[in-house]
Amino acid sequence: MKRTYSLRLRLTLIILVPLLFVAGATGLWQLNNARVTAGEVFDRSLQSAALAVANDVALSGGDALASSTRKILSDTSGGRVFYHVYAPDGVIVTGYATPPVGIPLAGDGDFSPVYFNAEYLGRDVRGFRMRTRMQVDDFSGLFTTTVWQDVAIRAAFVQDLMLRSLVTISSIITSLSLIVWFGIRIGLHPLNDLQQAIDLRSGEVLKPIQRPVPVEVEGIVRTLNRLLGQVSEAMATQSEFISNAAHQLRNPVAGVLALAESVRSAPNERAMRERAGDLVDAAKETSHLAQKLLTYERTKSISPASAQETFSVNELVDGVTRDFQGRNNGGPAISARMPDGDISVTGDRTMIREAVSNLVDNAMKHGGAGLSEITVALETAPEAATIVVRDDGQGLTEAQIQTALQRFGQVSERSDGSGLGLPIVERVAERHGGGLKLRGNDPGLEARFTIAR
Repeated sequence: MKRTYSLRLRLTLIILVPLLFVAGATGLWQLNNARVTAGEVFDRSLQSAALAVANDVALSGGDALASSTRKILSDTSGGRVFYHVYAPDGVIVTGYATPPVGIPLAGDGDFSPVYFNAEYLGRDVRGFRMRTRMQVDDFSGLFTTTVWQDVAIRAAFVQDLMLRSLVTISSIITSLSLIVWFGIRIGLHPLNDLQQAIDLRSGEVLKPIQRPVPVEVEGIVRTLNRLLGQVSEAMATQSEFISNAAHQLRNPVAGVLALAESVRSAPNERAMRERAGDLVDAAKETSHLAQKLLTYERTKSISPASAQETFSVNELVDGVTRDFQGRNNGGPAISARMPDGDISVTGDRTMIREAVSNLVDNAMKHGGAGLSEITVALETAPEAATIVVRDDGQGLTEAQIQTALQRFGQVSERSDGSGLGLPIVERVAERHGGGLKLRGNDPGLEARFTIAR
């Protein structure tokens, strides 16, 4: 058996691959969200720092900043904030004398706060500028407060946020992987039970699997049970055939051996010839019985898949009738009665011909001394065709009919038949969706062999 892949591994990959895709998409979304969030947090911190500086300048005249404001400037969102305040005449009031390069220009009367990106001492910075009207000492008018902070602080913040998110997502994925891996192992446990149930089956034990199974494998178990049933039936059929053959051929074979010994020990040529004739007759009877056994066994293999030949029943019945007429040698008259139209059926032509021949042969062998006529008629219906074999012989009682339909059944102890002719006919009819019915014909017997069209 070719081994392809692990069902457990396949299910794990089917579940985890989409999860990893979702985790990657979530990570990208989280990265963008972290950048936006960091920008908003830092911008608000810069705005708060600018307001605190402007307020302290207004209160102290630019001489000093409150300790709380200095604390904000020294560690706003994790990094130092630079600042300066300019008077209306452009003179610096407080703060760092060197401003960033790239601060947007403000027109007269422009009070709008502005966020900007600039460069300070060779480093990229993010800044906030606001203009407020206030009075400091003898100066009154629009004072400009500007604060700025190194952009690298934002990048570090985003990196730290992403690292935490990555650790969280990785932990979740790892936990899910373990849960899925061991969960699937537990979920597949019923398959192990099913394997144990199958292992209990052998050539001697082929009973169906009855234990509860998951819905997903019910179809497999149903198919397996059907296969076990077919194998069991085939083995039973084989055992039955061997038993039948051993039972039915034992005496004929013993008789053939005895006649062969008598031929070898014949005292003279004349006795040898007589015994040789008896040996030939016994061998023919044994051969006939073996042929019937094989035919009976073959009827079990007839199925819709093997019986797909469409043929004319008229031609088949006519051919069988002509064969018996040709070897009649002064026996009863054999005739055929056909309908006007041609009747076609689909089935196993060879076995149907064998069944019709058995019916005619049965009438000739068991019709008795008063047998003078055998008629083979063909009747038709929309869904079936019936071949009727009638004779005017001694007929059978109801009890004898039941015996004749049994395998190896003999109506009379003096009968020289195999006891398989009518069982073969009945089984062929059943395999073709029909049946066999026997009834007294007063006088004689009527056999109705029906097959589906």
